[in-house]
Order: sequence, then C-alpha cells, then structure tokens
Amino acid sequence: MTTKLGMDAKRSRGRPQTFDRAEALTQAMQLFWERGFEGTSFDELIAVMGISPSSFYNSFGSKERLYQEATETYLAVSGEWFLRELNADIDTRSAFYNVLLGMAREFTKEGLPSGCMISLAGTHLPPSLSSVRDMMARFRQLGQTSLATRIQRGIERGDVPPDTDAETLAAFYSAFSRGMAVLARDGASRDQLAAIVEIAMTAWPRPTEPRHSTVDDDKVRKTSQEAGS
Repeated sequence: MTTKLGMDAKRSRGRPQTFDRAEALTQAMQLFWERGFEGTSFDELIAVMGISPSSFYNSFGSKERLYQEATETYLAVSGEWFLRELNADIDTRSAFYNVLLGMAREFTKEGLPSGCMISLAGTHLPPSLSSVRDMMARFRQLGQTSLATRIQRGIERGDVPPDTDAETLAAFYSAFSRGMAVLARDGASRDQLAAIVEIAMTAWPRPTEPRHSTVDDDKVRKTSQEAGS
C-alpha cells in the first residue's frame, strides 16, 4: 500500500529544483571571468551556480550559450559606466582620460576577479571553439568602435585636431586598455595603473600650432627677390 507520504516523496523527487536564475548567471560570469571558458569545467559551473545538471540544460542549453549570456551580463554592468564616461559632455581628451582611470578602478575592484573579462577572453582557443573566439573578438571590436566614434565626434566639434586618424587612435587606446587588464591580472595596483594612464595620455594628439611671423611676408619675398637680382 502506498502511503500519502510515499506519494509526496516521489513527487518531490521528480519536481524540478527552483533557483534564482539571475544570481546563478552572476556566479557563472565571475567564474568564467576568473578562469576563462576552457578553464571552467561543467562540474565547477553547476556547483557555483547551485543547480542540477538538468536545471542547467533546461535553463541555459549549453556551456557555450551560458558563456555568451555571462559575457552579456558582464557587458551590461561594465558598459554602463564605460559609455557614461566616454559620452560625457566634456572635451574628448578628458573623456578618454576618465575612461582609462575608470578602467584602473574597475580592473582592481576588491571582491571581483582582476582585469577585464572581455580583454582577456578567447585569445587562445582550439579551432573547435572558434565561435567563442570570434564572439569575444566582436565584443572587443565594439568597444574600439565606440572609442573611434567618440574621437570622430571630437574632430567634428573641434576639440580633436582635424588631421587625427580616429580609427588608429582608437586602436591605440584599445590596445593600451587591454594591456592594463593584463597588468591588473598580474597584480598591478590601482595606483600603478593610474600612473601609466598619465603616460598614455601624452600620446593624445596636440592641436596644430598656427604659424606666426613677426615679419611681413611681402617684405620677405621682396628681400628674396632683391638678393637674387
């Protein structure tokens, strides 16, 4: 004879475990951020997320899909302060300076993995994971494009020299920011990163100095003509 208690136990065993999806995704993001895609095992993921394998597949489908969601979660947070500083209503150089100082702060936040999840991700993956590598390359390119767009706007507004190559300057500061992420991962302090930001800003293009002459150009030409006669 099956008792009510026995029937309840059977139903309990078959009932899917509930969990906070947003919190589980945040935990996965931090693990991926710390260890990378390949360095994070499936068992480690479900352990830190506090879910069963069946809940994992029902909610996220695959490790690769979870990684994409985790990266987008990271971008939603980091992209907010990045775009706010980059598009602030100030001159372009000051905006870039604030962005780089923001990176020094964000890359060394206590209680979070050091560096940047995007800068450090997917650069060494086998051909079978080319989709992950390409996805991270696209995310990095989006950031660089945002920098180039801000520089071009500065050129149009007149606070960046008109002969500036916006794409090349954006690539320089994008590469610099990735280097900052590596330094942070290797243990560089916030103050150390802020110090090298000061050096990086010396590469910012200076305004073209107008030519000033204390001698009338017509007199110069006349003197030259007389000297040649």
